[in-house]
Amino acid sequence: MMPAIAKRVVGGVIKSLGPRRMLNAIRHADPRLVGPYVASDYPKHLHDPAFVSALKAARADTLVDELRQHELWSLVQQAGKLAPGDILEVGVWRGGTGLILGKAMAHFGVGGQLFLADTFSGVVKAGANDNLYVGGEHADTSAAHVQGLLERNGVIGARLLVGIFPEDTADQIPGSLRMVHIDVDVQQSARDIVDWTISRLVPGGLIVFDDYGAASCAGVTRLCEEYETDQRFTFLHNWNGHCVLIKRA
Repeated sequence: MMPAIAKRVVGGVIKSLGPRRMLNAIRHADPRLVGPYVASDYPKHLHDPAFVSALKAARADTLVDELRQHELWSLVQQAGKLAPGDILEVGVWRGGTGLILGKAMAHFGVGGQLFLADTFSGVVKAGANDNLYVGGEHADTSAAHVQGLLERNGVIGARLLVGIFPEDTADQIPGSLRMVHIDVDVQQSARDIVDWTISRLVPGGLIVFDDYGAASCAGVTRLCEEYETDQRFTFLHNWNGHCVLIKRA
């Protein structure tokens, strides 16, 4: 551990220079020391007590970092400005981000049904473009575990869809969608979800891909970049591992 005096010295340097200036200097000296970093000094996510509470509740049951969780939280608020529709997550694992979505819907007063779809038996449809996934990963979960997490934290009424999406369970979604979170780790599964989703998205509807740019999810990254020139969408990406498609009217 860093001695207390050293911590104070480092803290003083960072405070006097500003974290961005210091990181930028290190980055120019050797980019490998820091890699990509968030340029903003404003930790907005930590100034929202409702989000911080949801973050703590979800922490043990998600592999998604807090910046991506906060982006999901914020996008639910933005989805609430759109025409009525439901919110869908495909790739639930142990339910952490599903909890964030449900809490955000309640906090921002966003109507509609929350659907959470997963095989609950691991990744499916891994293919040649998926560099690390072979199928069956993330099977350490169950619908009962997710349901318990949601209920313990006051998210009532979410519908769990058990099976491969869309083949097994999409018929249980009767109406339109205004936001879809895709966290399935592999290319073909993600593509099938988009193909099913696009006609059901309201104008301005959001599709959020997790794992964009992740070294372990080359197939998802390749798929997202196919949509960059797709005239049906406005394409956004960032350094925190999300790609967002906005359906054009």
